[in-house]
Amino acid sequence: MKEILKVTNIAKDGILNNISFTMEAGEMVAIMGPSGSGKSTLLYNVSGMDHADGGEVFIGDSEITKLSEEDKSKVRLTKMGFVFQQMNVLSNLNLIDNIMFPALYAKGKKHEKTVRQQALALMEEFEIADLADHMTNQVSGGQLQRACIVRSMMMEPEILFADEPTGALNQKAAGTVIDAFLKINKKGTSIMMVTHDSKVAIKCDRVLYILDGQLRGELLLGKYQKEEEEERQKKINTWLSSFGW
Repeated sequence: MKEILKVTNIAKDGILNNISFTMEAGEMVAIMGPSGSGKSTLLYNVSGMDHADGGEVFIGDSEITKLSEEDKSKVRLTKMGFVFQQMNVLSNLNLIDNIMFPALYAKGKKHEKTVRQQALALMEEFEIADLADHMTNQVSGGQLQRACIVRSMMMEPEILFADEPTGALNQKAAGTVIDAFLKINKKGTSIMMVTHDSKVAIKCDRVLYILDGQLRGELLLGKYQKEEEEERQKKINTWLSSFGW
């Protein structure tokens, strides 16, 4: 299959120490490791949101570490989506306007009608269309995170980066959010997700373990099947315990 992401010897401030790995198009990969291991730093440097000290990162055919900040911003806007634990929303805008904001910035005000239709269609797909006119403080954490996922998909990114997207949610809300990621991935969007939760990681195709800024292990799980969930949970628990998790 085609590579969507190729990381070679990425280094950052002594936090990341020459990490290399690849991702295939359509893959869903979890990054795990203890607090302070470099998981989020890796995600920020791989996505070009932070500037690496060394190494190369290819998103498709674009080598982003050598791009100007302006060009990196264009690649992030057109090829990538982002979802964070802290849901970066504008409290003075309702849900649909928050979702539309980055796409309108990219496409221009003249495309507002088309962007709104696209936003409503995605909101319908992720079961939050009835909340379109609600303010951000009028919806639950799980609903707001699904809105953030919809926002991340507005530019039809090739790869989506998520940093602890369920970290602030209860178990039920986390489940609905991960189901949303699975739906996106099933349609072909690649996903790289930092998580501390093995129940989230078992839904991924592959898990990478980061410790002290180095890639220490890799677990292949394959595409998620609900009937295999218990077996996958046992497998990842055994694997994580080998690192003293």
